[in-house]
Amino acid sequence: MILSTVDDHDQRTALQNDPLRFGVGARITVAVMSDRYADIILGALDSVDASGLSVETGDVSTFVGGTERDLLRYLTDLSSAIADTGSHASISVLLSRGCPGEVVCELPGGAGPRAVEHPTGRDTDRHATAEWALYPLADEVTAGVEPDHMRDIYAAIDLAKENDTFRGSAHFVTRLEGDLGRILETAVAGWTLVGRSVQHVTSHLTVSVNSPSHAHV
Repeated sequence: MILSTVDDHDQRTALQNDPLRFGVGARITVAVMSDRYADIILGALDSVDASGLSVETGDVSTFVGGTERDLLRYLTDLSSAIADTGSHASISVLLSRGCPGEVVCELPGGAGPRAVEHPTGRDTDRHATAEWALYPLADEVTAGVEPDHMRDIYAAIDLAKENDTFRGSAHFVTRLEGDLGRILETAVAGWTLVGRSVQHVTSHLTVSVNSPSHAHV
């Protein structure tokens, strides 16, 4: 019986330490307001270092799986490459970690949250605005912690305020504004923060770069 308990603990630990088996990843969709959109998107994808990541590009989105730190690096490099073209673009990101059983996820019940350090981003010198939503998908008590969606969401919003990217609340989203790299850092770090106490967490981020509305900035 003791051996079984140890084996179960070792399995949970292995899942938590392996980002792909834990279901850590993102789906990215880019829309470029230019008749050169295909060249811009494919050129940006080709230019980004995907070391340490699993990348699959389809006709709707690109899946990227790996550690939270590598995901942030990839998202920042890809978004910067798009922004550097000067074209108005919208970049949509779906983040997910700790899924209860999907294509790239092997989570038995009770695998628990995945506690990792906040990934640190970088400045890109590119202004951006974004709308961000965070979903802690906790339904039961885990490690003695009662699920409280708003507690976790407000903790992530506080992090956005500390990062000076928070600009206010709107219907269903939090508005972020500032350097493109810091916006991405805010979203990934907030998602990671909540994932320290909640196993399954998803987040949506839609970023606008080079918008005509940014001309005054």
